[in-house]
Amino acid sequence: MSVSLSSLRTWPLLLATSLLIAAPSAHALSARDQAKVSALHERMTAAEKRYTDALVLMDNADPKGSSEGDAALEDMEDVIADCIAQKGCQVGGLLATYKRLLKQRADSAGESDGDEAIGPLEADPDHVAPLVADVPEAARAAALLNDHRHAFDDMVEYNPAVQAGIRRWLTDMRPALLTSYENYMNLRAVMWPEWEKSALPEALLFGIMAKESNGRVHASSRAGAAGLMQFMPATGRRFGLGPDGTGFDTRFDARSAAEASAAYMNERMRVLNKNIEYALAAYNGGEGRAARIYREAGGQSFWTDSAYSQFPGETKDYVPMVIAAAWIFLHPQQYGVEFPKVNAQPATLRLAKSTTIYELTICLGSAGTRDGYMRVLRNLNPRYEADGWIPAGTTINATTRIAGLYNRYCVSGPRADLARTLITADLNAAIKRPSAATFTGSVAVGDVQSMQAAQVAGPAAVPAPRPVAPARRAARTYKVAKGDTVGRIASRFQCEVPALARANGLRAPAYAIKPGQSLKLEGCGR
Repeated sequence: MSVSLSSLRTWPLLLATSLLIAAPSAHALSARDQAKVSALHERMTAAEKRYTDALVLMDNADPKGSSEGDAALEDMEDVIADCIAQKGCQVGGLLATYKRLLKQRADSAGESDGDEAIGPLEADPDHVAPLVADVPEAARAAALLNDHRHAFDDMVEYNPAVQAGIRRWLTDMRPALLTSYENYMNLRAVMWPEWEKSALPEALLFGIMAKESNGRVHASSRAGAAGLMQFMPATGRRFGLGPDGTGFDTRFDARSAAEASAAYMNERMRVLNKNIEYALAAYNGGEGRAARIYREAGGQSFWTDSAYSQFPGETKDYVPMVIAAAWIFLHPQQYGVEFPKVNAQPATLRLAKSTTIYELTICLGSAGTRDGYMRVLRNLNPRYEADGWIPAGTTINATTRIAGLYNRYCVSGPRADLARTLITADLNAAIKRPSAATFTGSVAVGDVQSMQAAQVAGPAAVPAPRPVAPARRAARTYKVAKGDTVGRIASRFQCEVPALARANGLRAPAYAIKPGQSLKLEGCGR
């Protein structure tokens, strides 16, 4: 995947220089290592000459100049990446050459372009590098040097349809955009690596997820699509998604959905000559239709009238909206968007006592987040219902912030007690039902005659009541309905989830049940 000269910026190189230029040199190199270092310098010299020749071609308006320049830059990036891994190779000198050539090109462009202007393709430093906080310094520098973040800009058309989509995301859909971003950042550590391995743009992953589900793992549609990336059952099965035998549908698992969607997009991109618009049309409106229209259009743009008019209205809306969300993801500052800062360092949390996601949401509070932590917990732990009891000792997925808040507020103390009180509160306990003996209400008018008759006749002998044998209470059962979960059933009948599960042989953590199944309601209050 090539990087156009117009989208390259020098700021990643300055950071990479600060990381690597002070690296210590090797005290003694073997002849083999010295030969490898010399070969790297020769490759850099050849790439530099190739780049200089490309600049001459571009100055002469030769169309070959741009592609030759891109190829030369990629050669230099490969050399620098190899130098990082090579013992005794001093990266600082290579970086200086790379930076000097880019500056030469930038100076030349500045002389010819006149007044400085900020165009729609200006790179934005809001998104640094893939998982930049989670990789060592050398790998971070290599990621910066191979910065393809904004290659997406050259893979799609920035046209009025996309601009209209950006307008919608920035107006009435702005809350959905910000929510999608916050949800994505909490899932990024498990989703982005799957797309990165497939060399697909991260912005595209965000755009699809924002449009499909707003980053809600449990999203589902009336048509049967489910999960973050809204896979239909049949398509999901093609890519390994679906029921896993425990009652859980892996379409709701973030990592699995990311892996499957990356495989799907790569498959469509191969068939459709790497055309993102057609690939998105296939994702939304059916791969058969998209392939047929692309073939009949002779590979012409998705926006060509003869092709565009054949897609349904939903797809015509879907494609530019996904691209628009991706575009804002890459260029937030240009549009005045300040995405929330999310502390989403992955962590695991071992529960000190049984709890529910609802209870955790209450005791964790909302420190450091706009809407609290329920969505984060649900997204990271899709197998658990929000109101389902999770046994003590269970390890759940979380973030370092959630883990710290849990130990501080949810294990013991006033907030933990309050959360337990709120989560176990029963609406029925608030309803007062006075007994007949204490009832002092008025008598209805229709009862006056019968009372007078009783007074005339005098007191009647009242037979002694016969003792009634207590009825033997039969063991109750409940037939599982569609949409039921163990947590909901336990809440309805005032049961403890572990006791209900033991009585019916249900295994944690899934507690898998199916419609029509009969459950014993042992240990339930209602």
